[in-house]
Amino acid sequence: MSTITGKTSLVGLLGQPVNHSLSPVMHNAAYEEMGLDWCYVAMPCESKDLEKVTKALRHLGFKGLNITIPHKQEVLKACNKLTEIANDIQAVNTLIPEKNNQWIGANTDVQGFLTPLKEHNLKNKSVVVIGCGGSARAVVMGLSSFNIKKVTIISRNESNLNIFVKSTRNFLSKRDISIKSINNTKLDVSPYIQEADLIINTTPIGMNGSNSKQKNVPLGHEIWDCLSDKTILYDLIYNPKPTNWLKIGQQKNCFTINGLDMLVEQGAFSIRLWSGFHDVPVQTMKSSAEKHLMV
Repeated sequence: MSTITGKTSLVGLLGQPVNHSLSPVMHNAAYEEMGLDWCYVAMPCESKDLEKVTKALRHLGFKGLNITIPHKQEVLKACNKLTEIANDIQAVNTLIPEKNNQWIGANTDVQGFLTPLKEHNLKNKSVVVIGCGGSARAVVMGLSSFNIKKVTIISRNESNLNIFVKSTRNFLSKRDISIKSINNTKLDVSPYIQEADLIINTTPIGMNGSNSKQKNVPLGHEIWDCLSDKTILYDLIYNPKPTNWLKIGQQKNCFTINGLDMLVEQGAFSIRLWSGFHDVPVQTMKSSAEKHLMV
């Protein structure tokens, strides 16, 4: 990274936890190659402090912020306006400086999520999404651009699950995609796992640096005994690489995707929004992140 001076501009990440994040590594590598005198920092932030922290960082002149778990919906309150995608899914992962010390809320997770799936034919396929937070909203929005047949959302939080389905049903129904919600504490989800062509984990279970034990896998170990080798497993977690869940998929001969490509692509889209430059060194970002991954 270039020398930080009194003229260096700041950008960064807010979430909890953030000590595992590779965003500073890949962003700072990109800024150096682009000749931007910027520095990207990861900042832990509790939910109760989010509003005052985002306001303070705007007053301090930050060039932009990324938002991660668990703040992607809560940060809506800190935004003066939203982009169309962020408004549709009611989740924000990128804050863009606005006049009068305000923020514009955007979401680059959708574009980032889609990138690794572009080589797969998902027409008339069945998809299972585990979790119903801000990342899951971006995932379902992205899936709506494919000609899939059905999306099943699995979560243990029934209240959040109901809110999620209501808020996403509109744009899925416009594309003739059926959506079903399953509370896995009440119902057996094995049939949905067995028939799924694509399963996506949007929860932090299995992530290095999270409160979950590293050996944990989404929905518990036993449920994956019924996994078919035709199923694609996509874990939004990128650290560790692979997660224990993806290791199970590899043992079952499934095609597996980790979250690194999504991380890099959504980060590159954020840089374009902040800097106004289209030419972002995506490969440099990815190679820098890979060098720092915990194996």
